[in-house]
Amino acid sequence: MEINLTKELKRFVSEDRVSKNETVLSLHSKDESFHTPRQPDVVVFPIDTEEVVNILKFANENEIPVVPFGVGSGLEGQVIPIKGGISLDFQLMNQIVEISPVDLLVRVQPGVMRKHLNKELGKYGLFFSVDPGADASIGGMAATNASGTTAVRYGSMKENVRNLQVVLAEGKIIQTGGKAKKSSSGYHLTELFVGSEGTLGIFTEITLKVYGISEMITAARAVFPSVKQAVQAAVSLLSLGVPIARIELLDARSIKQINMATGSKYVEDVTLFLEFHGIKDSLANEVYLTKELFIDSGCYQFEFESDSNGRARLWDARHNLFYAYLHSNPGKKMMNTDVCVPLSKLAEAVEQSRKFIDESGLDGTVAGHIGDGNFHAGIVIDPKNPFDMARANRVNEQIVDFALTHGGTCTGEHGVGLGKMKYQKREHGDALDIMKSFKRVLDPKGILNPGKIFE
Repeated sequence: MEINLTKELKRFVSEDRVSKNETVLSLHSKDESFHTPRQPDVVVFPIDTEEVVNILKFANENEIPVVPFGVGSGLEGQVIPIKGGISLDFQLMNQIVEISPVDLLVRVQPGVMRKHLNKELGKYGLFFSVDPGADASIGGMAATNASGTTAVRYGSMKENVRNLQVVLAEGKIIQTGGKAKKSSSGYHLTELFVGSEGTLGIFTEITLKVYGISEMITAARAVFPSVKQAVQAAVSLLSLGVPIARIELLDARSIKQINMATGSKYVEDVTLFLEFHGIKDSLANEVYLTKELFIDSGCYQFEFESDSNGRARLWDARHNLFYAYLHSNPGKKMMNTDVCVPLSKLAEAVEQSRKFIDESGLDGTVAGHIGDGNFHAGIVIDPKNPFDMARANRVNEQIVDFALTHGGTCTGEHGVGLGKMKYQKREHGDALDIMKSFKRVLDPKGILNPGKIFE
């Protein structure tokens, strides 16, 4: 007997929160990637953990796929329900459950948005550090182990999630950690679940580390004649122990695109964007030290911004880089790939990536979180043009091949999703079988985001 999915789900959630509206289904068929959309059979909007438990029990019993959905800002197709089923949208589970200033912790539901969280934390003189650029949901950021521009100082989501409340495929609720700053008790399940992309369990509460807002924040822009000199300067700065909060590299082509899109007049050469957090007196010394070090390394322009508007303009230019390309290429998409390499190989990796794009005949950008060796290549494509896709896929493969050959990873923060599955065996070897065994134990019927991470 065929299951009436909509009717059955209305036993667990109110009728207005179960949708088969064509527009709603279309919204949940895709993310910001170039991957082919696929509509779910139904979209459900839970409001609490109990509803998630009941939905998963029902789905598991009937072997119906369940795919968690935040806001669809991912770049590797994680939220695309390639086998249909239920898209579980967490936008209504958007409560900040508890702020604990003394413990430097905050507990939130997965649908809380990053910018809203920082607005509320600001009332306590606190902030949440992970900044992937997009105003993503906290649940989505935890699912993909997001990091972004501040990872060089504060780390990625793995370093900033203290505990997860997880509903497993069978409907059981577990806690993966606690409130204590450290623990040597048992396996570290929190790190296993962070970055699992909805394949091992569904997050319904997330406890995060937060930080005090610095007395002073200064942003700077440093221009170099080559990628090699810029990277060497950055590595030297890190070696000195300067507490840099952000350090981003943009190649000359990227700066040119920013100027075209925003009307800015940045020198069109290899550029580092930096941000310093600290106490006023010590920060002045750190900025001076950085400037002197960079000039000795070949920097020929160094400018800084201390007021919030100036800093905002600087980082808006960085965060909106990919959109600057898309606005100049209406109807096209961006194939975004990211890899992470050892710092000793970063300059060569960035230079080679630029070369791969140029040789392909396509347009694109190379930009990176230079402080942790993670960088992005964005390639402008027409997804409906097989020639574009073939060339872009070749560039992607060349960039990943370089990273894996030199001790890096096929993805530093975007995650595996659909786009990086084919590299998993090469990167992880026999360890991939251990990962698959975790999946089989926690999700024996394979209902949780099937077809992701593992082929």
